Amino acid sequence: MVSGKSGLVVPAAGTQWRGKAAGDRQESWTVTDILVFGRSGQVAKEIQALGDVFTLGRVDVDLSDPAACTAAIHAYRPRAVINAAAYTAVDRAEEEEALANTVNGEAPIAMARACASLNIPFVHISTDYVFSGNGTRAWLPDDMTEPQNAYGRSKLAGEVGIRAAGCTHTILRTSWVFSAHGSNFVKTMLRLSESRDELSVVDDQIGGPTPAREIAAACLSIAQQLCDDPDKAGTYHFSGAPDVSWCTFARDIFAQAGRSTHVSPITTRNYPTSAARPLNSQLDCQTTEQVFGISRPNWRANLAETIIDLRITT
Repeated sequence: MVSGKSGLVVPAAGTQWRGKAAGDRQESWTVTDILVFGRSGQVAKEIQALGDVFTLGRVDVDLSDPAACTAAIHAYRPRAVINAAAYTAVDRAEEEEALANTVNGEAPIAMARACASLNIPFVHISTDYVFSGNGTRAWLPDDMTEPQNAYGRSKLAGEVGIRAAGCTHTILRTSWVFSAHGSNFVKTMLRLSESRDELSVVDDQIGGPTPAREIAAACLSIAQQLCDDPDKAGTYHFSGAPDVSWCTFARDIFAQAGRSTHVSPITTRNYPTSAARPLNSQLDCQTTEQVFGISRPNWRANLAETIIDLRITT
């Protein structure tokens, strides 16, 4: 999500997205009412599929230049901002921590400050990687954070700065995102199964696979609800159900795709990576349902749809 700079062109009014606001009140929002940072990422792609919100991609705004984010928000003056852009190369972040901190920390902080100055809500997507990964119970939104890698530290820096910016915001932590777009575990498993009869997959990391389309719908709903009720602001969790291991997830992928690939369980210790991964990525999502009326999606049902989408597009 990092690129060279380019000028901003504010779109002409006219395109509209109709969505339900809180209380099922029907509203009509113009294309510039919701400004989305991110265009090619998994969640950003799904947001675009849901409505005619206006997105800023890597050719529009350089996220390594936080001032460009500020300028974009002031240029568009939207009703709400969603940040679906991030530096997500977890292992590479160990060598590029400064860049990860700029994109995941300084850029969203600049967005939040701009939103505060315009008195508009800000929805920011964060991650389970802000936690240590210890223990076995699901993480609550107000649990102590203790990231174990550079990526997690950069995302936590963004969270801390957003809260300090003083804007009406929702930080939405999620995990194990998948879709028919971009790079993700589902696509990787299907690709590997084309040439291998057996795969070894980690079985001691537990979390909730989360469909990008469900995150997109949640972000749009939250943005609208914050406009109507700023008191709903805060940090929330959103992940798919049920929680499983990567190994179990892989087996489900192959079963639904009709692949005969055998999956052997291994431990994290036997699968070394540059960046440490949390063993426990389970997120407690109860407050998200209580406050916003958004429940955890069944990822298995969404997985079936994703596999169908991949068959259509490949």
